[in-house]
Amino acid sequence: MMVDMTDDTATTTAAMGKAAAAFLAALTPQQRQAVRLPPDDPHRHRWTYLPGDRPGQPVEELTPEQRGLLDELVRAGSGDEVTLGAVRVERARRALVLGAVPDGDKYWVRIGGEPGDGAWSWRINGHHLAIHVEVRDDRYTVTPHFIGAEPARLPADAAGLTSGYRLLAPEEDLPRALLAAMTPDRRAVAVRGDVAPHDILTRFDPVADPTVLPSGIPRGELDDVQRDLFDRLLRRYLDRAPADYAATCWAEAREAGLDTMEFTWLGPLEPGHGHYYCLRGPTLLIEYDNTQDDANHAHSVWRHLTDDWGRDQLREHYQDRHR
Repeated sequence: MMVDMTDDTATTTAAMGKAAAAFLAALTPQQRQAVRLPPDDPHRHRWTYLPGDRPGQPVEELTPEQRGLLDELVRAGSGDEVTLGAVRVERARRALVLGAVPDGDKYWVRIGGEPGDGAWSWRINGHHLAIHVEVRDDRYTVTPHFIGAEPARLPADAAGLTSGYRLLAPEEDLPRALLAAMTPDRRAVAVRGDVAPHDILTRFDPVADPTVLPSGIPRGELDDVQRDLFDRLLRRYLDRAPADYAATCWAEAREAGLDTMEFTWLGPLEPGHGHYYCLRGPTLLIEYDNTQDDANHAHSVWRHLTDDWGRDQLREHYQDRHR
């Protein structure tokens, strides 16, 4: 289901609609044509976090004024600084490769429908950043939602970020703290192998299949300290969305059975080695993988299992497949 309408939700959708309309108004006719996402686009639900061009309006071709208006839209639909932080880390990566801060950012933006008028959508995609927002009246969704960081730990000052900066530090530190707080018998259930996969297992599938994720330890089998760390990790991902959406997703997870949600770790426990973990519950899944480039290249994704793309697509897909 989409987020139920509340005063806060209506405020968020209004802010996104206002920001999107202002951004569209600032574009040239050619840019406006490029940014449009037709509702009947057969590739509407295709996405990726890998390098390469995307459909839509290139962000690097925007004027400073237009870019500022786009940033307002991104801020309206994001509740955590990690979203724009992904852009800064990508600048740092390119600066390290090129030897200078790049002139523009390699992202593409698309807007479907008319902002503020019934059903409409917006998305921004590029290397290590993929946000997909679907709005219907005063309700909205924000997944699939992907954030990556390369390097996961910056080796040197670059693009205004200090040496050693870690964009996804809590995403790595909280699960490590959770594992450290477990008794050996609980840790044996959570850690399902000493080799991490090369990447997140759901990749950029239009429909995320939760059955590809390994099973782990349910939240209900943890003690109070461990459950607190589990919850802080989950909320860290939900806080990538506006506060009203994060609160609703948390309430949905609790209603669906928060204690049935599982935490799984793959890979060595010592820092500096490739590692992977996932959270999987009835309404959502989360994956984090840091194995590439000697475990200095992190991928993280949040999928809403009953509401990716603003509809119960996963359930429809699997009902059709198993008929």
